Amino acid sequence: MTATSLFTIGYEQTTPGAFQSALAEAQVDLLVDVRAVAASRRPGFSKTALATTVSAQGIGYVHLRALGTPKEGRLAARTGDHATLMRIYDAHLATAPAQAALAELASLAQGRRVCLMCYERHVEGCHRLRLAQWLCTRFDAAATHLVAAPF
Repeated sequence: MTATSLFTIGYEQTTPGAFQSALAEAQVDLLVDVRAVAASRRPGFSKTALATTVSAQGIGYVHLRALGTPKEGRLAARTGDHATLMRIYDAHLATAPAQAALAELASLAQGRRVCLMCYERHVEGCHRLRLAQWLCTRFDAAATHLVAAPF
């Protein structure tokens, strides 16, 4: 994995078009959805619609549900309690399903331009930061945190 082959992105406060443009500009070839629930009230960001639109751009899509944040972690994130979110998420990552999903993520990421995606616009308030850190350590790489153009 090269230093520029790992990306993250959130879809908060952006449009599907701007989101897809950011992926295309970064030349992402695999979008990894790390939401526990890959549904969205925002048109274009639910699992099936998102997979269809990125596929039309030549970008693969995979949903690794086991890498999503447990409900109590999502509640902490909504209230801005980042420390609690990370404590809950770190405990979640130690579970067997999450460990299996991490192994799958590592396998999928090898030699690819992979982008981890979730809702939060800025990575500092999202569990995908922890996943990016894990991949960076595993592959001795750096991550680029994409921010799509706002509404």
